[in-house]
Formats: sequence, C-alpha cells, structure tokens
Amino acid sequence: MSERSLRGTQLGSRSLESEEGVEPAPRQMVEFECEDGTRFKVPFSIEAEVPSTWDSGIHGIGVRVGVNEPDGEPEKHVRSHWDMLLERRSFDELQVLLDERLAIRRGEVPAQS
Repeated sequence: MSERSLRGTQLGSRSLESEEGVEPAPRQMVEFECEDGTRFKVPFSIEAEVPSTWDSGIHGIGVRVGVNEPDGEPEKHVRSHWDMLLERRSFDELQVLLDERLAIRRGEVPAQS
C-alpha cells in the first residue's frame, strides 16, 4: 500500500518559485510617536497615502512625526433612538403618550382600538 501512496510537496509550506530577479516595490519608512514617547517605524509604499496616526499594537496610538495635527475628520454624531424620536415629536407630546399608555397598562382607562 505504501508503494502506491502519492508523493509531492507539502501543500502550502513551500513555494516552488525563486526570488531571483524579483524587486520589492519601493517603500518609505514613516516614523510615529506614542504619548509615552515610544517611537516606531512602519513601512509604506511610496504610492500609499500615509495616515497621520497608527496603532502600534503595544503602546497605543502613535502620531506621525513631523505632522502637526492628525487628519481627523469631524466625527459624525451618532443618532440614538431618543434623538430620532425627538425629531418626530415634542417632549410634551411624548409625555401625553406615556401617560395614556401607563393608564391603559394600569387598567384605569379602557383601551381604544
């Protein structure tokens, strides 16, 4: 049985291509600094748009060295259910509805269909 077993390369463990004549894409090393003073470098492609902040993974968010302010876009306010409800009704209208619902729940007023 062992004579008939298939032999070959280990799938996924080795590449049959050589790296001869292969040149990596041009890169730039960008330096970032965390709040605790730790500096680290990250390689980026020359063509890449480099962000002004980068997470070091250990020391937190680092700010790009040589850039005055992060390119933070103003954060959009996340609307909650309460905000959307207040867009449709006033607080006084909501209080009236709440009082009606509570009265029905307590059995003080018969429910209307």
